[in-house]
Amino acid sequence: MPLVAAAVCPHPPLLVPEIAGAAASELDDLRTACDTAVARLLDSGARTVLVIGAGDRSADLDLPFRGSFAPWGVPLEVHLGNHPDGLVGTDRLPLGLLVGAWLLDRQPTARTRGMGWRMTTVGVDESVETCADLGARLGSTQPWALLVMGDGSACRGEKAPGYADPRAEAYDETVARALADADGDALLGLDADLSAQLKAAGRAPWQVLAGAARAAGGQWRGELRYHAAPYGVGYLVANWERS
Repeated sequence: MPLVAAAVCPHPPLLVPEIAGAAASELDDLRTACDTAVARLLDSGARTVLVIGAGDRSADLDLPFRGSFAPWGVPLEVHLGNHPDGLVGTDRLPLGLLVGAWLLDRQPTARTRGMGWRMTTVGVDESVETCADLGARLGSTQPWALLVMGDGSACRGEKAPGYADPRAEAYDETVARALADADGDALLGLDADLSAQLKAAGRAPWQVLAGAARAAGGQWRGELRYHAAPYGVGYLVANWERS
């Protein structure tokens, strides 16, 4: 069955209010944009949602999924999915998938009831061609949707994790336009080496999205919901749907 929708969200741990503490309100707009994008995804008619984020290697993870924000100072556990035999499945999620599971868990039960869940990592250093091919091979026997987790450049100022790089803002603007226009070719045009230099964790997952949309065919429309760099890191939120 074809891909019917996609949502793109960033994965800063500070998105979780318990981690941000007194500074939680600083990301209220981003949190709202992510919640809206995920709600739109779940209302797309998909019966399965696949969450993809960068990892050490490319792999399909085993259901059910469990992770903890303890490495970021808060022993908050997130669970997604159940196994009829009570098996654990995956009990340590990389950051992107952990935040993705947290975003899904925030949605009302009525919206997530009966939904099937999948999780896949894409190697952060995978080539453009490999990412596109991975996206083309993803699929489901039911209408499915893709939740794509990844940050933009981390070099937007002297206090940014990657310090200041004059190329960073233009890079994020390119991604923002591509997401707004549902332009998979523009995402596939992102240079892997430049992306790594700018510490853009979303490059590989975005290119998986581009490969999946291209394989699904048809026309797509995009909606950019958020684009800012509040802590020197480019955060982008968007939805893609069939037009």
